[in-house]
Amino acid sequence: EEDFEIIDKKQLPDAAELRNEEKAKPEEARWSAPILSLARKASENLALSYGSALKSASLVGLVSKPGSSDSPAKTSTRCHTMEERANLMNMMKLSIKILIQSALSLGRTLDSDFPPLQQFFVVLEHCLKHGLKVKKTFIGQNKSFFGPLELVEKLCPEASDIATSVKNLPELKTAVGRGRAWLYLALMQKKLADYLKVLLDHKHLLSEFYEPDALMMEEEGAVIVGLLVGLNVIDANLCLKGEDLDSQVGVIDFSLYLKETQDSDVKQDGGITAVLDQKHYVEELNRHLSCTVADLQNKIDCLEKTNSKLQEELAAATDRIGSLQEEQQQLKQQNELIRERSEKSVEVTKEDTKVELDTYKQSRQGLDEMYSDVWKQLKEEKKIRLELEKELELQIGMKTEMEIAMKLLEKDTHEKQDTLVALRQQLEEVKAINLQMFHKSQNAECSLQQKTEAISSFEGKTNEMMSSMKQMEERLQQAEKARQAAEERCNKMKQELAGRLDSCRQQMAQLDSKCSTLEKELKSEKEQRQSLQKELHQEKDATTLLKTELQQMEGLKKELRKLQDEKQQLKKVREEQEQALQEMGLHLSQSKLKMEDIKEVNKALKGHTWLKDDEATHCKQCKKEFSISRRKHHCRNCGDIFCNTCSSNELALPSYPKPVRVCDNCHTLLLQQCSSNSS
Repeated sequence: EEDFEIIDKKQLPDAAELRNEEKAKPEEARWSAPILSLARKASENLALSYGSALKSASLVGLVSKPGSSDSPAKTSTRCHTMEERANLMNMMKLSIKILIQSALSLGRTLDSDFPPLQQFFVVLEHCLKHGLKVKKTFIGQNKSFFGPLELVEKLCPEASDIATSVKNLPELKTAVGRGRAWLYLALMQKKLADYLKVLLDHKHLLSEFYEPDALMMEEEGAVIVGLLVGLNVIDANLCLKGEDLDSQVGVIDFSLYLKETQDSDVKQDGGITAVLDQKHYVEELNRHLSCTVADLQNKIDCLEKTNSKLQEELAAATDRIGSLQEEQQQLKQQNELIRERSEKSVEVTKEDTKVELDTYKQSRQGLDEMYSDVWKQLKEEKKIRLELEKELELQIGMKTEMEIAMKLLEKDTHEKQDTLVALRQQLEEVKAINLQMFHKSQNAECSLQQKTEAISSFEGKTNEMMSSMKQMEERLQQAEKARQAAEERCNKMKQELAGRLDSCRQQMAQLDSKCSTLEKELKSEKEQRQSLQKELHQEKDATTLLKTELQQMEGLKKELRKLQDEKQQLKKVREEQEQALQEMGLHLSQSKLKMEDIKEVNKALKGHTWLKDDEATHCKQCKKEFSISRRKHHCRNCGDIFCNTCSSNELALPSYPKPVRVCDNCHTLLLQQCSSNSS
């Protein structure tokens, strides 16, 4: 059911033929010999180390045990799967070897259109598909190798970038396309072998996707991972956009692994690459020369534009000078008129200020006297107010003391009422005892009627009881007398408290009347104070008005000074403008000289040619040969090539904004030109 055919070993080239091919290669590929030898040694060592394991596995699988009950069909399927694994491993070795050799012979990064790289991915896809379990879904059967590759993201966090980029590609719609994109990205990162090794280290996870006898579950998978380590020598630049990875057909092309076709393809590719490199070099040179010519033309155009602008500015400057002179004469006339007006206004203002100052002094004396009288009255009123506040505080203290005395009297009355309640309770208890004794006496009389014989014996006891009864009655009488005395005392205390309360209420009423009178007096004092404050504010407003008038006078004086200063500044401006006109004439003459110099330089540049690096092998001045230590340098004036000692000078040329390298001869000539121009 796979998409590849089983290859006979006779069709594949031997190791001796491959070595003869390497010897027959041209000398241009000899620089890649050490890298090839390292990759070859790594693949041979891995193949040798895992070869013994493969032989033992094959022997164990082929030879049947004496006690086993395997059928001949099972043994045939085992042999078939082992042959498939061996064929796939051999194809993988060949594809990796040819890919490394072709990549190193070309000596550049590989694209996705490179045939050996395409065949390598096809063989690797077949290896990953070998022994895959079929998963049944609602749509149908699904069999893709992208499932085990998704486990790498969980086992190795470095592979998360590959997984996210594959999932974000909108062109990929199938699991096969995503798996191919994943392999492309892993090869570009040079970590394909590492990621597959992580999968092989966790075979318990791979058992969900592969059969037990699959290539990835056996030792051949470890051998292939070891072979993939050699691909780290290759640099690949694969573009995933625009490629239809979902519908690619994975068929192995055996023509790439034959000797004659391989040699012819390598030679053709080498010749094409050399021609392409030469073409690119010539195109870059032409582009560089066209850019320099365009830059020079742009600079000439800019110089012509600046010259025309300078001429226009000169004409505008002359027009401005004439207009400025006319404005200067007008300003002089206006200045004289303003000066005459200001002198007249200053004289008038001086007379007005003198009159206002006299009136202000007279009003100020009267206000000072009024202010002193008001201040004395305020002090007296403050003293009276302080005395009244002290009396109020004393009365408030008396009031608080009266309230405290009232509270104490109320507490005493409450305590006496409590004692009366307790005495009443005691009286009720005594009455209850008397009732009990009365009931007992009745019971005793009944018992006397029934028991006449026992009376004589109890007469003494009854006499004692009667004496105790008399004592109790006496106690009751004394208690009633004490209660009456207590009631009389309580009545007296109530009368005294009522008299005191009346006196306190009268005193409180008197105090309230005094407080009301004091509040009225305070209100009248506040009204007087507010009226005084209003008068003070009016006086302050008058003083501020006088101050503002004085400030206006000072402002007029300052304006006079400013006008005089402006007159002097106008004189200075006129002198500076005359100097500027003279300088503009000098600049125009200098710009004309510079234009002539630039034209001469352009003529000289048209005469000189820019030598190429390949044409010069010796310095033009000292005739010394160029080498690694003695490098080539272009003179930016004449275009010839010199060594560092003969071109160590720098000068500012018209075609370059900054100082550039110039040879000794050009340096002396340019200095002579500058000195002649300055003279």
